[in-house]
Amino acid sequence: MKHTAYLCALLLAFVSLTLRAADRVGNCLSYRQEGRAVTFLLNDSSAVQLRLCSPSVVRVWFAPDGRFQRSNPSFAVVEEDLEDVGDIRVDEQNACYEIFTAKLRIRVGKAPFRLQVFDKYQKLLFSDHADRGHLSGGQRKTEYKTLRRDEHFFGLGEKTGPLDRRGEAYKMWNSDQPCYSTVEDPLYKSIPFFLSSYRYGIFVDNTYKSEFKFGTESRDYYSFEVPGGQMVYYFIFGRDYKDIIRQYVALTGKPIMPPRWALGFAQSRGLLTNEKLTREIAQGYRQRGIPCDIIYQDIGWTEYLQNFEWRPGNYDNPRKMLSDLKEMGFKVVVSQDPVVAQANRAQWQEADSLGYFVTDTLTGKTYDMPWPWGGNCGVVDFTRPGVADWWGELQQKPLDDGVAGFWTDMGEPAWSNEDQTERLTMKHYLGMHDEMHNVYGLTWDKVVKEQFEKRNPDRRIFQMTRAAFAGLQRYTFGWTGDCGNADDVNQGWGQMANQIPVLLSAGLGIIPFTTCDISGYCGDITDYPGTAELYTRWVQLGAFTPLSRIHHEGNVAVEPWLFGPEAERDATAAIRLKYSLLPYIYTYARQAHDTGLPIMRPLFLEYPQDAETFRTDAQFMFGAELLVAPVVKKGARTKNVYLPEGTWIDYNDKRTEYAGEQWTTVDAPLSVIPLFVRRGSIIPRMPVPDYTDQHPACPLTFEVFPAAAGGEARFSLYEDEGTDQGYLRGEYVRTPVSCRTESEGYVIEVGRREGGSFRAPGPRNFFFSVYVDKEQAPRQVWLDGRKLKKVKEAKLDAGADTDFQTAVWCVTDDGCRLRLPDDGQPHTLELR
Repeated sequence: MKHTAYLCALLLAFVSLTLRAADRVGNCLSYRQEGRAVTFLLNDSSAVQLRLCSPSVVRVWFAPDGRFQRSNPSFAVVEEDLEDVGDIRVDEQNACYEIFTAKLRIRVGKAPFRLQVFDKYQKLLFSDHADRGHLSGGQRKTEYKTLRRDEHFFGLGEKTGPLDRRGEAYKMWNSDQPCYSTVEDPLYKSIPFFLSSYRYGIFVDNTYKSEFKFGTESRDYYSFEVPGGQMVYYFIFGRDYKDIIRQYVALTGKPIMPPRWALGFAQSRGLLTNEKLTREIAQGYRQRGIPCDIIYQDIGWTEYLQNFEWRPGNYDNPRKMLSDLKEMGFKVVVSQDPVVAQANRAQWQEADSLGYFVTDTLTGKTYDMPWPWGGNCGVVDFTRPGVADWWGELQQKPLDDGVAGFWTDMGEPAWSNEDQTERLTMKHYLGMHDEMHNVYGLTWDKVVKEQFEKRNPDRRIFQMTRAAFAGLQRYTFGWTGDCGNADDVNQGWGQMANQIPVLLSAGLGIIPFTTCDISGYCGDITDYPGTAELYTRWVQLGAFTPLSRIHHEGNVAVEPWLFGPEAERDATAAIRLKYSLLPYIYTYARQAHDTGLPIMRPLFLEYPQDAETFRTDAQFMFGAELLVAPVVKKGARTKNVYLPEGTWIDYNDKRTEYAGEQWTTVDAPLSVIPLFVRRGSIIPRMPVPDYTDQHPACPLTFEVFPAAAGGEARFSLYEDEGTDQGYLRGEYVRTPVSCRTESEGYVIEVGRREGGSFRAPGPRNFFFSVYVDKEQAPRQVWLDGRKLKKVKEAKLDAGADTDFQTAVWCVTDDGCRLRLPDDGQPHTLELR
């Protein structure tokens, strides 16, 4: 008996030691170096590889079995060798190894293995947590990192909740979540990339259902884990958040530029699927003078998914309809789903016979997929050879009719949320569904974009998608899915408010061109006057999303004129404001393409040293000069706003000034969007058209808010053709404009044009509105040393579209205005 008891005790001790060993990292025995990669070998047969992509970007690969093999190349990363790193030297010391780059000091502890990264000034940036830096069990792999008391986290793409992720946990599993709450997770897109306030970013390059826990398990560490595949992540160090984002974009690819018309307003509804209603809506916008560029056709525009054929009986003559709408300045965008309905017998049988569908491992046949619309379907496998050209030929049919672009919907794929585990028997050409689920929408978007460009050369694609993965910016734009309150549409204020951090976080995930469903997708509207306030505030918010689409479920109409004359007036004013800002917005669209920086951006992107900006979830920057604080509370007629450092001017009246680095409460009647411009800014604007390109050669106004004495305001206006791929070939121009504040007045410089072969589409005038106090208004103005004629304001405006030879100026109540013909040459204006 004693012998048995002794054996049991020995067994328990062994199990306990084994569990403890599995709960800690092994010791590092040695390393080997191959080019940019240094591999550390541990005594538990695992290995960790550090690959220097640049002096500030390190790929970390934890392989529990010591083998560095992946089932598929990265779906997100397009370039790893970002910069030359020179000769890599590993310094071995008694307790650690060290690797130095021009920007980082990387330390690898030996016993136990522990990765730490310092900046070149020896400040610790990132560290494995104690002896638990990376652990594995079965296929699951988890990274534990030290959490500092003052560390904050942002990102993960399109997620609900606060912008600051500290104290929150999130999953990556693309999910169809209609009418999602303000804390619902996961949602439609998976972007496992986040930023730390300690000046680093982490991108976890794994497509499985990864999880991120930012201090929910302990105050001492945070973690990220993957249930399958390889644990590969990139550590990205930067001067600030912008620098980190630029390097992430270098890894995963630049965003495509939208056609300029995509930045206008769009009208949609769930049952906007027929010619009669489409024409009525188009006429309604033009008769009322409300600007609009796009009308969407939702899923029912076809009788069968997805044959790309106009539904018989709903459209009399689709080609003529599209031609007539084009004459009115409208583009039409149609939806597509990534499936073929079984009811669409001929197409389904064709795809099935060709093996173009995802299969079911239980039956060996095409997976029988329930679908929200059109009955059971086959799920198209876009990774299978041959599918791309087959799909491209199908989608070209409406494009040849005159359709302008696509809205790729339901690409999660729909009805495969994490609780629907029966979907895990789906087998794709490149792997099982647990690996492919999160990139399914991305593979679809890739096909849609590449086939569009193959068959429509030199034309920019418009594609707006619901479900995708990191790297989507190379192929598509986004929207935030089915938001709103289904139980009572008028109780959707919380969902509208949460769209601000959702959209801002999407931008940090490199979805710079995105929108929400303006009006909230969900809920019946039975009392239009009773919904007018909520609708007005939705449109005011939506005017400052890069892509602005008014959309609602079913046959619930949400055109601006349905909510009463006051709502129509206020919604129209918000829409017109956006159109007037198109030169400003388009310039930032180019910046988004070049750098990945979103147009709609959180305050901390511009003011990273101001910790107060970490909790400004109800306001945002629109570009670097404008601060927007939409009203998102029922009945509110004031807004509490945080203004960062500097002096801020009420953009609505161009006069009222506020000191920065403080919270302030401003008036916000229903007709007003609280909007501020930073002193020392220049904002380009244009006359409001019915649609973006109605007047290609219209005059442009530069609104100048001079800096303090000795300071300078700058803006570089970007222009190109607007719809072709010339922007990739250098066919664009930048016009730098500056205003220097001197003791005797102001000096405005129009610099020499920069860029390629693009030319302005016709003669036009530049206007300058300089906002200063009356006592600071100039008495005289010189152009290139020649004194300018002073005229009355009416005469200055009278020549806007006719006189392209004469430069004049006038005094106004809030400063002065100048007219300067745009001859493409540099000029100096002195205001004394």
